[in-house]
Amino acid sequence: MNNNVNYQKTLYKTLENIKNDGKKPKLLLHVCCGPCFSVPFDILKDFFDITIIYNNSNIYPEEEFYRRKNELKKYLHLIGRDEIEIVEVKYNPQEFLCYIKGHESDKEGHERCRLCFRYRLTYGYQYAQDHNFDYFGTVMSISRYKNAQDINAIGLDLEKEFPNVKWLCADFKKNNGYEKELVICRQFNLYFQEYCGCQFSYENFLKKHQ
Repeated sequence: MNNNVNYQKTLYKTLENIKNDGKKPKLLLHVCCGPCFSVPFDILKDFFDITIIYNNSNIYPEEEFYRRKNELKKYLHLIGRDEIEIVEVKYNPQEFLCYIKGHESDKEGHERCRLCFRYRLTYGYQYAQDHNFDYFGTVMSISRYKNAQDINAIGLDLEKEFPNVKWLCADFKKNNGYEKELVICRQFNLYFQEYCGCQFSYENFLKKHQ
């Protein structure tokens, strides 16, 4: 029996409630790269006052971390939204590796990935609460590599720790979100990475392409 929640339906209900309220809440949105930001931003831009947080010390190698960040800035410039603030969290891969220690050999999509989500989202949630945001969310659910059920379960769990900030449920893969992302990448000539991000997904990618 499939007990998965359709978190994109949950998102649309949230957006409808916000529209009826007539006010734009402050949203801190965790973003991992430009392509993954594109479709979620199109959905959310009319409903929220959006600030981006780029908190991705899992990304490997270091050059990839900066390449993805710069591609995000490039996309914002191309769509004329340079005014959107990006909170840039210092690259700290050693902290990430300590956080997931003991799970280096986990298969993709299992506990190491869930720890990675929690590592980044915990920092983001703390920042959101400290800076009086109304909502916190992430674009990660649009990725073909990431499980939206896990992401939202972690987000809802963290909401209990940071009760002043609402978790923004979403599954941006729904309604052909991933396919729309690919169209935008071609339209704007965006760099589209071929692995999730961490050292271990990178190594798996290299093995498959030897």
